[in-house]
Amino acid sequence: MHPLTNLTLTLLIFYAGQTFAANSAPPLVADNIGYLQDTGGGAVLSTNGDCWHTGGWRPALATVVGCDGVLAKATAVTTPQVIQPEPAPVVAKTEAPPPPRVMETVVEKITLDTDAYFDFDKSVLKKGGEDSLKLLANRLSGMSIKVIVATGHTDAIGSEAYNLKLSERRAAAVKTYLLSQSLPSDRIYTQGKGESEPIASNNNSKGRSENRRVDIEVVSTRQQIGDKD
Repeated sequence: MHPLTNLTLTLLIFYAGQTFAANSAPPLVADNIGYLQDTGGGAVLSTNGDCWHTGGWRPALATVVGCDGVLAKATAVTTPQVIQPEPAPVVAKTEAPPPPRVMETVVEKITLDTDAYFDFDKSVLKKGGEDSLKLLANRLSGMSIKVIVATGHTDAIGSEAYNLKLSERRAAAVKTYLLSQSLPSDRIYTQGKGESEPIASNNNSKGRSENRRVDIEVVSTRQQIGDKD
């Protein structure tokens, strides 16, 4: 071979090597025999930017990024999910129940001295008797009346039959006045005992005065807040 020819071939090889090295691609995957590699382990590129294939190249080896249209896989950036704590349940304010209402039974007994509230041998209430019964009616206002019983009594002077009728008439006079104060008629009862139930001796004037009376007994109920002691 002519000496000049040997020199030309050497120069061509040298320049080709320089061209390949200047156009190297990113590093190859280890042991990938499908692409021509430079001394740095990168794929050798042609002048138009394509990767040089080796004789053993086949489509299955096209895995080098930047060669044969292989793109880098996007690395998914996972944003940690912040889990917000569940809000605490709203507890509705529970109002305290009202205190229980207890029905309180009230029993009272009033005695009217007939000498003060009736004229002698009469069954018409005097002004003092009306005032006392009005106070009683006011006190019962707002209460649930169960029963009112007016019982007339006399001393032992006169016949038993007469005294019985007189005691009944005086008890009836008491009922009539209580009805005028808007007390319920179906709750008021009257009876006469005459001289049969004395509370004092009929042998003297003081005792006989105590026996001339009208007893008024009232049973009613009213609401009371809280437990009754």
